Amino acid sequence: MQTLNVELGERSYPIYIGSGLLDQAELLAPYIAGNSTITVSNETIAPLYMQQLQMNLSGLKNCQVVLPDGEHHKTLDVLNQIYTGMLENGSDRRSTLIALGGGVVGDMGGFAAASYQRGINFIQVPTTLLSMVDSSVGGKTGVNHPLGKNMIGAFHQPQCVVIDTDTLSTLNDRELSAGLAEVIKYGLIRDTEFLGWLTENMSQLMRRDPEALAYAIYRSCQHKAEVVADDEREQGQRALLNLGHTFGHAIESGMGYGNWLHGEAVAAGTVMAAELSQKMGWLQLDEVAEIKRLLAAANLPIDPPTSLSPAEYLGYMSRDKKVQDGVMNLVLLKSMGEAVLTKDYDTDALKAVLERM
Repeated sequence: MQTLNVELGERSYPIYIGSGLLDQAELLAPYIAGNSTITVSNETIAPLYMQQLQMNLSGLKNCQVVLPDGEHHKTLDVLNQIYTGMLENGSDRRSTLIALGGGVVGDMGGFAAASYQRGINFIQVPTTLLSMVDSSVGGKTGVNHPLGKNMIGAFHQPQCVVIDTDTLSTLNDRELSAGLAEVIKYGLIRDTEFLGWLTENMSQLMRRDPEALAYAIYRSCQHKAEVVADDEREQGQRALLNLGHTFGHAIESGMGYGNWLHGEAVAAGTVMAAELSQKMGWLQLDEVAEIKRLLAAANLPIDPPTSLSPAEYLGYMSRDKKVQDGVMNLVLLKSMGEAVLTKDYDTDALKAVLERM
């Protein structure tokens, strides 16, 4: 087992990464203050891992809330099922919520924990690659709105993150690739050495080599933990983690949540950001081609849907969380391994990218 720490003073917490961690009750026990827990999962993950997790919670009052699976269920209406479960089972301010699942479960469970009785503790137990390397770390929680992704939520840090890499054995290939989009992001924005490693080892990752996956998860979480410690509430550096996300969120919203997986939309959005960066004179054409090759090697889309018009893209992008005072900010690449959040991009170049797509 490897351990990282997210350094946030009194609210610091560990990230445990390893095989067989769902069977180690001693990992969870120190982070459960009261005598009751609420385990939130979904109808895909619960049959696979709920019983295994519950064995670590013996002696505690526990209720289970099983949500429908899919990004299109990440809504306020479905969130209410968690509140109902907690109220029916008498959960109080000393109860601990455990989110067992992918990014949707983690985001919704975290938001329920942030808002139930004005805030209770929670633990992240991610079961998808994307949630392991990104959404389970950093305290971003929330739900979608038809007009924008993750527009309703709160910052609420977990007590700990337990990443059992064995759960990746039941992850389908499409979800694995979606997770790799977020892994590749870290190399593009701040770590060219890791980017080179990914280029050399993508075939091992696609074959689910345990050592390669464990290293990719550790290195990604290491970057995420450092960024969150420096900028918890996304006032500066943390926004750079959103490379490709403004374009990608527009794809997810415009195509209907769940039709494009988050990682798929981010991959296509990353290409769009790279092409705009090239038009700004920051990237070379061969570097854009390198990014495309790496994403394609992960079996990710490098072209966005053609059914969205440039006007539709701009409409969704204008409701992005990085819009400030009506001005849209974009995360672009000044160079390979160096990202920048800027409002000083060429609007004609942006329109040219959208029109070409």
